[in-house]
Amino acid sequence: MEEGNAAKERVLITGGGGYFGFRLGCAMYQKGVDVILFDVVKPLQTMPEGIKFVQGDICRLSDVEEALRDVICVFHIASYGMSGREQLNRKLIEDVNVKGTENVIQACKSRGVSSLVYTSTYNVIFGGQIIENGDESLPYLPLHLHPDHYSRTKSLAEMKVLEANGAELGNGRGVLRTCALRPAGIYGPGEQRHLPRIVSYIEKGLFKFVYGDPLSLVEFVHVDNLVQAHVLASEALRASKQHIAAGQAYFISDGRPVNNFEFFRPLVEGLGYKFPTWRLPLSLVYFFAFLTEIVHFLVGRVYNFQPLLTRTEVYKTGVTHYFSMEKARKELGYKPQQYSLDEVVEWFRSQGCGPKPRNYTMMHLVRDGGLLVVLIAMLVSWFPSAVTFSL
Repeated sequence: MEEGNAAKERVLITGGGGYFGFRLGCAMYQKGVDVILFDVVKPLQTMPEGIKFVQGDICRLSDVEEALRDVICVFHIASYGMSGREQLNRKLIEDVNVKGTENVIQACKSRGVSSLVYTSTYNVIFGGQIIENGDESLPYLPLHLHPDHYSRTKSLAEMKVLEANGAELGNGRGVLRTCALRPAGIYGPGEQRHLPRIVSYIEKGLFKFVYGDPLSLVEFVHVDNLVQAHVLASEALRASKQHIAAGQAYFISDGRPVNNFEFFRPLVEGLGYKFPTWRLPLSLVYFFAFLTEIVHFLVGRVYNFQPLLTRTEVYKTGVTHYFSMEKARKELGYKPQQYSLDEVVEWFRSQGCGPKPRNYTMMHLVRDGGLLVVLIAMLVSWFPSAVTFSL
């Protein structure tokens, strides 16, 4: 932020009640910026005095316009459908990710907001194909090839944000500058979307196997590295930086490709559990996820259960895809710091996670027997199709 002017600046963060939005808001506030967190729910964490929370829905244009009074920059983070059963709620995904983004863009224009930083995803490019050290010159994955609604709608939303770059603001107040950041999977102490689900599977004894090629590589980004990237992106939309980021997209990660399961090994073992030794074929697990989605489609309205895995989660964790940070380094000045999972392990320990003495009950016997029956059924039904595919 520019010296002497920072205290007068005001930014708004959609999805500010979430883990990353709250973290970004605190970082901006520490820089002397007025911060508004905009979300449908309040943050779980205690808000620092001075940060303002506005409850509202980005699906309602009037809510967004009202919240954007005297704001100069919007960080549009709010989204829906990233993982688990949320991925299967098509209508809400469309409403939040596409309509909500359209509302943010329109409100920026009408309220004279000069900068918009959009939090996108690797998935606008990646759809299950192997990508090694890809860059921003790669084309969007064709919309009809996205196997999940989240990735397709995030792609549509990113296109709309970047197309809005250079749009005239209301009352002749200049033009709107926009950019998009495409982060890898986010981790950090207190993360509430992915890590608790993984730990719950570990504690329930469901983490019995890994899958895919042990040499496959994916990427992650620590929450504080992602905060750094967003702050730098907002600055790179300014005249003082020649608007270098305007209309641009950037991949953001820790810059360390790693096997997905090896990345989580310190978490599993750090909490006192044994790391699985079984390794299943990727195609078998994908088939299981496909069957799970069919079952959810049939019974979801009656029993909205949490799928163990979705198809998108299978290929995101089991298929090699990682990207170069060169453009972000060169144009934004992005310098990712190196982090480990030690602080994540300590956070879960502080929440009481870890092995607990318990007797092997009939419920456990039924559960483990059920898992074995499901695995055998999958193998029987999967094997003929796998043989046919190989021929």
